[in-house]
Amino acid sequence: MRRWVPALLLSVVLTACGGTGAPARSSLSARQALTSSPEALEFEPAPTRQELFRELARLSEQEEGQAAQALVLFPISQHGELVAAPGFEARMDLLQAPDAGGVLQLTFDGRTGEHWPEDRRDSLQGLSEREAAELVARTLLTHWGIPQTGPVQVDRVSGAPYAVAYVDGILRINPAFLYLAAASGPASTSASVQ
Repeated sequence: MRRWVPALLLSVVLTACGGTGAPARSSLSARQALTSSPEALEFEPAPTRQELFRELARLSEQEEGQAAQALVLFPISQHGELVAAPGFEARMDLLQAPDAGGVLQLTFDGRTGEHWPEDRRDSLQGLSEREAAELVARTLLTHWGIPQTGPVQVDRVSGAPYAVAYVDGILRINPAFLYLAAASGPASTSASVQ
């Protein structure tokens, strides 16, 4: 009996300290995470947010090009129709705006009533929601090949059942998506390794 007690104690300590090596699993699905408050997602562990982002990326690739008659995560208007936007890979850093995105004119005046917070958040790689939204907007609009025909209004839509939608020159970003996108990418990866 004396031999297995120390082994049992060691396994309990390792499990309590996260020594099992098992990946973090969230009880939320990616779609449920989008309808959650961004503040709740902010306090999820980084590995959980990374897994939810990977799930959204997989779903974006699966939905790509589908007619948006059913609920899709990234609806865009294209040639007068609402379709699912081109998907993106999970390793794509949405907070690394391409140079080509610099010419896009974006406005954040909050016509919908939701203000973009300006306070910096650790879980957004030190950016504010507004700054993160600008980078994500530039990256996605460039990736989707949206032609610049005038300023693009960027609205904050908490609790929306989609991540990002582009319709009639308005880009609607679910702030919960920003916290998931920020969990991926070089800055968050190096922070989780340290």
